[in-house]
Amino acid sequence: MFRRKLRTGLIVLLMSLTILSPHASKAAAANSSSVPQTAFMAPSTTTQSAQKWDNTMYDRFEQYASYTTMKDVKITMRDGIVLYADIHIPDGDGPFPVILTQTPYNKNTPVNFHKNEYLIKRGYVHVAVDVRGTGASQGTWDSFGLAEQQDGKELVEWAASQPWSNGKVGLYGPSYMGINQFFTAAQHPKGLKAIFPIVPMADEYRDIVMSGGLVNTGFIPLWMGLVAGMGLQPPSYTWQNPLGAVSVLLSHTGGVTNFPASAITSALSGGDFAYDGPAAWMRSPYYMADQVDVPAFISGGLHDLFQRGEPLLYEKLKARGVTAKLLMGPWTHGDFGSGLPVDNVPSLDQMALRWFDQYLKNINTHIEQIPDVTQYVLGDGHYEVQPGWPHAKADAQKFYLRGNKTLTKEAPAKGEASKIMLQQPVNGICSQSTSQWTAGQLAVIPCTKDNRLTELTEVTYTTPPMSKDFKISGPIAANIFAKTTARELVLSVRITDVAPDGSSTELTAGWLAASHRAVDSSKSRFLNGENVQPWHPFTKEAQQTVQPNEVMELNVEIFPTNAEIKEGHSLRVAIGPSDFPHTVAPLPSLLNGLVGVATILSDKAHPSSVVLPVVE
Repeated sequence: MFRRKLRTGLIVLLMSLTILSPHASKAAAANSSSVPQTAFMAPSTTTQSAQKWDNTMYDRFEQYASYTTMKDVKITMRDGIVLYADIHIPDGDGPFPVILTQTPYNKNTPVNFHKNEYLIKRGYVHVAVDVRGTGASQGTWDSFGLAEQQDGKELVEWAASQPWSNGKVGLYGPSYMGINQFFTAAQHPKGLKAIFPIVPMADEYRDIVMSGGLVNTGFIPLWMGLVAGMGLQPPSYTWQNPLGAVSVLLSHTGGVTNFPASAITSALSGGDFAYDGPAAWMRSPYYMADQVDVPAFISGGLHDLFQRGEPLLYEKLKARGVTAKLLMGPWTHGDFGSGLPVDNVPSLDQMALRWFDQYLKNINTHIEQIPDVTQYVLGDGHYEVQPGWPHAKADAQKFYLRGNKTLTKEAPAKGEASKIMLQQPVNGICSQSTSQWTAGQLAVIPCTKDNRLTELTEVTYTTPPMSKDFKISGPIAANIFAKTTARELVLSVRITDVAPDGSSTELTAGWLAASHRAVDSSKSRFLNGENVQPWHPFTKEAQQTVQPNEVMELNVEIFPTNAEIKEGHSLRVAIGPSDFPHTVAPLPSLLNGLVGVATILSDKAHPSSVVLPVVE
């Protein structure tokens, strides 16, 4: 049983990471001469007074008791590369609408997202295709590269034209299979009517690969081993076509081993991949979302790998007038959808059925009655409907770090004490971050549920116990005045909920290397005049020198959350020198920051603070 659970967890973890590909960097640079515009939208002023989840969940009985599977169907792309698909067709009178899943994780892997029997037995063909260079398909894998993106359009139009298809196609799947839905939809393929991305990324650099200018090492080694192992499995048609299978395996070798290794080496060594640029923009759905015009149902997690980006994608689509919905659960990347249905919120399968029935079967499922935004409330334990994202009723409130380690709305006085901490790269193991950034795989470590051990090597600032429930919803910014004896400083800033028994539960966090402290205000988000989501360029040109013992103001982006600090609980800001195993600084920064002592200042001249989106 343990091995089966571990294997399933590793498969899910495999679906979690996007790595920049050197093969398409030049092509991307040729098409991208400047940084994409990323100014955040203003908070929504619309309300959803008429929207709520009613207690009657949409569902239908199975129409078809069985289905037929066509294995390894060949689909030839424009350049002659053959992709292989498994096609699951209900046994009954067609034609049927089609659900398309584009996977790099080998369509033979027995997971629901490659063959969703719930949807198939309710009258949908499910087509699962190995993207080029993976599984049974020919070519070289180039994660989200231009060729793979162009394949998406051809695959939709191919599926729409088949005799078992009614000409209407929906896209479906999690993680990688949710991300590539945006690239496909942005090309407006004929027949595409709706998408259902589960835990998709928005900004490759900031969301996951180099958050805060630091290399995400939480799961890259495991991911590399798994993608290589699955990519090099013999295709299911090996015995029928051994020469073709050998050719495919040989073509996969470079893609599943060479480019991930070179990308990771470049990032860790401080090479080109340690900086934001065209290769990352091309693989970031956020920069292409303004070309998507089909309805999108986005689900994400408050502890998911893409916690930052999922609401940004919803916000961008909604601002353009596209029909979009957002559901944020309490999930990591490995347990998305768990616990549903609850609080009148349906399961993901039920929501997908309602979504696709509306747009692919022309059944009036009253999509307009689905709340636009539904979020789980950490600390409260229930889902709630909220007016837009960010929350339309959120107000920016500043809490100051005080010399006595408290957190108050009153600004510090002259001469309040500073705090010091040793700079070391392995802080953070006993924190929620360890569970989150290994896609839930290390949640079995007991101390990841209580940050008190990690806080022994951090500097903490805590409010008095709340006299009433205290709600925060949206992105958070920490403005920290700090100095170091070294030539680099990394700050990890955590927001935690401290219970009366002293346990400290991490709600969310953010990270920043001081050399990347430059902020572009034109791309940042402001609320009531306060910067609540600072935007850092993360380019070589924008880097700033860290001078020993020189005071710096570091504006740390803390990923958005939705939480309630209950009466009697306290809110804590914990500042540490690293977030291991989640992140490691690129080698030049790591060496510059070793054996340093950091000082966090909190006096009248250096009013360190955190800006919270408070919902009264």
